Amino acid sequence: MTEQYVLDLREVDGTRAAVVGGKGAHLGELSRIEGVRVPDGFCVTTDAFRRIMAQAPSVDGRLDELSRLGPDDREGIRALSAEIRRSIEQIAVPGDLAAEITRALDRLGGRAACAVRSSATAEDSPTASFAGQQDTYLNVVGTEAVLRHIGRCWASLFTERAVTYRLRNGFDHRAARMAVVVQRMVLPYAAGVLFTADPVTGDRRTATVEAGFGLGEALVSGLLNPDVFAVRDGGITARTVAVKQRAVQALPGGGTREVAVDPERREQPALTDEQAVRLVALGRRIEAHFGRPQDIEWCLADDGFEIVQSRPITTLFPVPETGDAENHVYVSVGHQQMMTDPMRPLGISMWQLTAMVPMHEAGGRLFVDVTRHLASPASRAALLEAMERSDPLIRDALVTVLERGDFVPSSPDAGPGRLLGAPGPGAAPVETDPVVVTGLIERSRASLAALERDIRTKTGPALFDFLLEAVEEHKRVLTDPLNLQVITAGMEATWWLNDRLREWLGEKNAADTLTLSAPGNVTSEMGLALLDVADAVRPHPEVVAFLRDVKDSGDAGFLDELVGLPGGAEARGAIEGYLDRYGMRCVGEIDITRPRWRERPATLVPLILDNVGKFGPGAAARRFEQGLRKAREKEREVLSRLRALPDGERKAAETKRMIDRVRTFIGYREYPKYDIVSRFLVYKRALLEEAERLVRAGVLPEREDVFHLTFQELREVVRSNRADDGLIRRRKDAFRSYHALTPPRVLTSDGGAVAGAYRRDDLPAGALAGLPVSAGTVEGRARVVLDMAEACLEAGDILVTACTDPSWSPLFVGITGLVTEVGGLMTHGAVIAREYGLPAVVGVERATRLIRDGQRVRVHGTDGYVELLP
Repeated sequence: MTEQYVLDLREVDGTRAAVVGGKGAHLGELSRIEGVRVPDGFCVTTDAFRRIMAQAPSVDGRLDELSRLGPDDREGIRALSAEIRRSIEQIAVPGDLAAEITRALDRLGGRAACAVRSSATAEDSPTASFAGQQDTYLNVVGTEAVLRHIGRCWASLFTERAVTYRLRNGFDHRAARMAVVVQRMVLPYAAGVLFTADPVTGDRRTATVEAGFGLGEALVSGLLNPDVFAVRDGGITARTVAVKQRAVQALPGGGTREVAVDPERREQPALTDEQAVRLVALGRRIEAHFGRPQDIEWCLADDGFEIVQSRPITTLFPVPETGDAENHVYVSVGHQQMMTDPMRPLGISMWQLTAMVPMHEAGGRLFVDVTRHLASPASRAALLEAMERSDPLIRDALVTVLERGDFVPSSPDAGPGRLLGAPGPGAAPVETDPVVVTGLIERSRASLAALERDIRTKTGPALFDFLLEAVEEHKRVLTDPLNLQVITAGMEATWWLNDRLREWLGEKNAADTLTLSAPGNVTSEMGLALLDVADAVRPHPEVVAFLRDVKDSGDAGFLDELVGLPGGAEARGAIEGYLDRYGMRCVGEIDITRPRWRERPATLVPLILDNVGKFGPGAAARRFEQGLRKAREKEREVLSRLRALPDGERKAAETKRMIDRVRTFIGYREYPKYDIVSRFLVYKRALLEEAERLVRAGVLPEREDVFHLTFQELREVVRSNRADDGLIRRRKDAFRSYHALTPPRVLTSDGGAVAGAYRRDDLPAGALAGLPVSAGTVEGRARVVLDMAEACLEAGDILVTACTDPSWSPLFVGITGLVTEVGGLMTHGAVIAREYGLPAVVGVERATRLIRDGQRVRVHGTDGYVELLP
């Protein structure tokens, strides 16, 4: 294929990003939109860049060194990137290439002033903007100067900021290519930036215009405070006119300079209201063309707008696609399930298949549409009450949306549809009898055993038909009215005890102590069971030494090696027994694509070794007995105090019934999740066997590629033996980009990411508010842990993290308190904190950023706040 070194912008469209870079492709595409003016220009292509790089063989070795650096190695990045830039800038532009560029410049008008702008191949992509990572040069005059600045643009692919950005975002330095855009220079009266969605709130209906006099460089560089216009539905909704002291202007002979704005113009708006509205209308046309909100750089010259750049706004959280123009309000599923990380498409679709309510995907996360429940006064009250119990910040965010007045119009009662976070219909009272719980567990186990037996014979399309039937059985087990009644009975008994004992005895969160060591809690038992594994390892020094060298490589071979060590067979048996019972669990377990403990048993080794060092033999039984003793003592104390009150015998009798009910049923609340993830491991194994067949058939290069397909897409790939490699590649890129997004608790269809707040005035100065979920007060060293695999906790530490799902429970046995950013009264971390008697405050916004690792803190688990101590 013939190499092309120069292309006119009018020859370029959005499909040519590999040749002209992201900026060039966007400008070429912009020039094709009716009514959009783009300055004339051309692109020096990536073919030219490759030719230049081939003349700098020394750069190749430097790129190897650069790839081995971490993104925080500033000195290493600074030194290597400077060497690479110098090498590139010293290369003379070959004569034939220089001649082609000169001919293109002549078409722009000979010695016309130009803007010379870098355009990297990864720049302005839908998943990473790379904004400001490479260089732009304005008002470049003359062929020689343009050629020199093209060389600087090539070199700017290796600025420190560009290199660091690629390292942080997982982009390969060698895969990046640099094109250069050369355009006729616009000498504007005013310039600035247009965001077609509010970059702070995410509101897609409100556009923001920032404007200043002269070249836009003054605004981009922070030289001035711009005028700001908010435009919604064709009208100005807010306006701030800044005092503009300085501006940047072009010099006649080339280059730019900073100048003072004439005093009489400093407080004048750079745009009229009519111009701001007209600009936004132009921006809406551009947004519609690209199909997503845009960050647009514009210039105003001779009362006409010229667009010099448009890129996607990559920081906005996406909105679920509904296919209608109605208003919708969504509540985050991840905040309910204690897993706010992005999920891969297979994980999303499997959770959607097994969910009790319809769920919508956006940004790799799942949301439930609660608009219908908010619209009806009766169901609205029930929804807000459920959210108050589970996550007060979600409730407050929903109230904030309702206070907008016109977003959720009232409608007749929505009926008894199931609410997010609520047990659902059919939750009638149930007799307080442990046999009820035993029967439910036996039924779940029998259903799981049938699944494991029947799935073994299913392959190919028949497997997917079977899985759809299995999912229906899965949902039938979960929605069994008795199952819902038991869960509800335990939760409502907890609330009853807390409400009544506060009313009668003035005691907050009394149920936290009354539920210590409640029987049948499979998640708290999981943490204690790992203490028993430590008991099997501790007596054998050679086993302990061997495990210290085990790395979390995903290889389970270390278990076989254990057998050759003294005591190794016993240790291996204990670990295998633990995996048989809990190996389906992992961090982020609602995502079927996450590696399970059974698949990567080395994940457990640091936890086992921590338990070996921190605890003595029999610690699990002692912990359970201590909790049981405290619960019984609390029960005797509460009943005694109640009997001393007026009508005390009745109050004591009612309280005793509720204590019995909560201790019988509250442990079972953790079992349905255990059952779900147990089934997930069975589903996953079967799907990965299909993936391996696809790899052997040459349909897919790697079996994990199936994680980036939905269930239905994978079904079709298995049926047809054909896969769309481009789709999988795009899904991988998107998944990578979703990690940079913070999912909101509440999201509206106009893009609003709504944050709730604690409306409290009873906190000490500087304290961090949260939700009290496990009573008590504790002071200690905060350990901020973002990845369970990197936890380094000592006895007495307070764990501070974003969120905890059941897989974190083994860490709870060695800490004295818990603080999380996400959570509610009945989420797993809260339940286990109460089981273990750990003071805990959840829902503390930005806790992992506001609390420093190693800082002393005081956790008020009864009153719901955290104090930062000197």
